[in-house]
Amino acid sequence: MSEIAARMRAIMPRSVHIDRVWATTAVILLALALVTPHQAQESLRFTAGSLLETAPYLILSIGIAAYAGASGADRLIARAFTGRTAIMIFAAAAFGGLSPFCSCGVIPLIAALLSMGVPLAPVMAFWLASPVIDPSMFVLTSGLLGLDFAIAKTLAAIGLGLFGGFVTMALVGAGRLADPLRPGVGDGGCGGAAARSDGTVAWRFWQEAGRTTRFWKSAGSTTLFLGKWLTLAFLLESVMLAYVPPEFVSRLVGGPGITPILTATLVGVPAYLNGYAALPLVSGLISQGMAPGAALAFLVAGGVTCIPAAIAVFALVEKRVFALYVGFALTGSLASGLLFQSVMLALS
Repeated sequence: MSEIAARMRAIMPRSVHIDRVWATTAVILLALALVTPHQAQESLRFTAGSLLETAPYLILSIGIAAYAGASGADRLIARAFTGRTAIMIFAAAAFGGLSPFCSCGVIPLIAALLSMGVPLAPVMAFWLASPVIDPSMFVLTSGLLGLDFAIAKTLAAIGLGLFGGFVTMALVGAGRLADPLRPGVGDGGCGGAAARSDGTVAWRFWQEAGRTTRFWKSAGSTTLFLGKWLTLAFLLESVMLAYVPPEFVSRLVGGPGITPILTATLVGVPAYLNGYAALPLVSGLISQGMAPGAALAFLVAGGVTCIPAAIAVFALVEKRVFALYVGFALTGSLASGLLFQSVMLALS
């Protein structure tokens, strides 16, 4: 009998594997179904709709990352970043502020760049700036909050990227942030060495069976990795939206002064909607007396650290890099709000 039990224990870990992320998602849905069946259905619809809305960006970014690896073009990308960290921080922050990628859609590109050995500093600059603003959001922000607010948000995105990038460069120079990716995600520093080695680039990689296999394997593993984390993230966001009413946020961040800016920065992280849904809320809060600086801090902090983005970042990088990412979001958002408030008061 003991021999049979020993065999069972040896077999079970290999044959039965329960993914903790999918298990957490299932437990949340089961709890909702038992307590509030209607909310369970609403959360399922919200999660599915959010995944569909994000899918075009994810497919594009996953495809680009997989193509770069399969064709060998990742070597060219890595070489373009080599030895130009300070310059690339400026370029990454500016491009991040103008790119159409959302904070979730850029995750595969970030993972690919880090696994190639691209320095963390310009990657951090792009990562911080990208979710705050994009061309379509600039237009919508101008319509709802005014052109001056849209310009301020764009400058805040670029400034946040520069701030995070140069601080990260200093920390990396001091030897504090080696191997930023979690174990098993990308290739880390070793991958960087491979990416910078000599090798051919096959732009039409599909003509070679080995490269084609590499493309589909990379795309499939990245899709599964992001799919489970984003499903959990959007599910948690739906629960937050259901049980944290906008009126509660309004009471916290309404009114003039420095305190609402600080409060808006802190509240913006857990209570943020997606970038487009947040704009009408902020427009309403401003009409109720919310200070412009508090509004900007709320949008910037929430854009960088909204629940889907934060969970994806947490799944991708080491804890110290994630803590740095959140710290940049909070301090940069607070500084942006205070500066914008000062400028608006000076012009009034």
